[in-house]
Order: sequence, then structure tokens, then C-alpha cells
Amino acid sequence: MDGLHTPPRRAEIQRETAETSIHVAIDLDGAGRAEVATGIGFLDHMLTALARHAMIDLGVAAKGDLHIDFHHTAEDVGIVLGQCLKKALGDKRGIRRYGAALLPMDEALAECAIDISGRPFLAWSVPFARDKVGEMDTELFEEFFRAFAFNAGITLHMTLKAGTNAHHVAEACFKAAARALREAVEPDPRAGGTIPSTKGVLEA
Repeated sequence: MDGLHTPPRRAEIQRETAETSIHVAIDLDGAGRAEVATGIGFLDHMLTALARHAMIDLGVAAKGDLHIDFHHTAEDVGIVLGQCLKKALGDKRGIRRYGAALLPMDEALAECAIDISGRPFLAWSVPFARDKVGEMDTELFEEFFRAFAFNAGITLHMTLKAGTNAHHVAEACFKAAARALREAVEPDPRAGGTIPSTKGVLEA
């Protein structure tokens, strides 16, 4: 799997429900560019950071029932982003598969480990000292990452090692996920285009 013969690792998905309308486009071999508009300012900030530090190009346009709360929009963005990642990866041939990052953000320290395994799982150990960051409920970060992991078909472990400021904690988590994801989806020059599994497939 070399740079001259690697097919474009891009995907685009539109999802419509009675609660949300979500459009996501992703390019795994991008330059960290992001155009994000979810109607939730802090989520936009985090997704922009995710794109930048994962070095993926990301477009997200979401309209949801924010007059009720932010839950449906945050979760559904996670769903479609996960679906886009899975589609862009194809059969996962030639990727590193695993990625991990220990990411500091001032007093906060978050650790993320990812396995692009085909087996969806989220282990979340991230306590928050307060209920909201800006207008966003901090409990929705877990909902976003669960929706992302389960729809991408990845195993994702997120652990807070230190931190008291809720903004710093959330940002450390997203940036740790970005760095782990960047490593996991990277083409492995030693893999020779093979699927990184003794089973020969990366599926549930």
C-alpha cells in the first residue's frame, strides 16, 4: 500500500431522521481542514480540533432539535462520523490498526487507545467536575464517543489521568482520540497492503 497506488480514502454520508439531519464528509489523507456547523458551539470546537490533530479533512453539517436538548444532535453526529470512518477505511488493508496517545492539556491528561478491530466497544473513564461546558452537557461526550466507536466498528478506551477544568478535560479527550486515530488509520509501509489480522479480515 504505497502513496502512488493507495485508493482515495474518502467517504460522505447523509442521514435524515425526525430528530436530526446530518451530513458528514471525511478524507483520511487530508491536511486537518475542517468545516463544522452542528449548532453546538463547543462540539464544533472539539470536532475542529479532532480533524486538525488527526490530520483528516472533515466536513460536518448538522441540524437537530436543539430546542429540546443537545443529545440527539451530539449522538447522531457521532453515528454518522463513525459510519464515514468505516466506509472510508474499506477493508482496512495496509493500516496500522492500533493507535494510542497520552495527551496533556494544561492540568488535564487524557489517554486514548484505539483498535480498528471491527468489534465495537467503548471503555469510558472520564469524570467531569461540572455538568456543562458552555451550553453542552458533559455527559454527552460519552454519548458522542460511544456512537462514534460503535458505528465505526472500533474499540476505543478513554481514560482521564488528571484534570479538574471541564473544558481542558474534554479538549484533552478529543485531541487524544485524534492522535490515536491518526496513528491507527495510517498506512503501514511494512504491511505490504495486507489486512492487519491473523484472521485475514477485520470484522466482528
